[in-house]
Amino acid sequence: MTTNCTRMTLLSAALAAFLLPAAAQTSNSTPSTPSSPASTSAPASTSATAGGSAATTPDKALTVQQRKDLQQQRIANGISTGSLTAGETHSLETKESDINKEENQMKALDNGHLTAADRATLQQQQNQVSNQIYQDKHNAQSQTVNPKTQFGERRENQQDRIGQGVQSGELTAGQTSHLEKQEAQITNEVQADRTANGGKLTQAERAQVNRQQNNLSKQIYKDKHNKKKP
Repeated sequence: MTTNCTRMTLLSAALAAFLLPAAAQTSNSTPSTPSSPASTSAPASTSATAGGSAATTPDKALTVQQRKDLQQQRIANGISTGSLTAGETHSLETKESDINKEENQMKALDNGHLTAADRATLQQQQNQVSNQIYQDKHNAQSQTVNPKTQFGERRENQQDRIGQGVQSGELTAGQTSHLEKQEAQITNEVQADRTANGGKLTQAERAQVNRQQNNLSKQIYKDKHNKKKP
């Protein structure tokens, strides 16, 4: 009797020892819920578009000339849509013209070439202008493209001609800066005259503004057809 009990005890122990690893393996084989993998890619920067509606992070793959062309297209768009005033365009194109002059000086010192340091400097300066273009096009200042006055219609026509000249390359940054400076001065003069006369222009003031716009119109034509581009 004792012998049979001993045998049963040993058999039970052996069976338990055999089943324990199988139970452990079954438990370990239960799939755990996978955690979501962390994203390894940083948010892509958005290159500046001609319309300027996106952020102004530059595309480093662009050459100096391509970057200049892109900036001019964005400015031309701002002129055409009215998101850039004459004063804002004058300021932007003055900076573009200064960068162009510096580029020419750099090339003159290196037999017509730009060094890596030169390109980096110009890229940094263009970054600053790019940011300014975006800010100016999205601030509260704008220029109406549907004027209700004769002066406004004439000014809008002048701006369209300037914008077309910038887009086509017929107007350089320096020429555009000069033209828009005159346009801004005329606009400021009209606003001052209207403020002093209850919102209206006298007959003499209208004649004066018309002469100024005639002169500006001739200068736009002259600059756009000038074959000697700096």
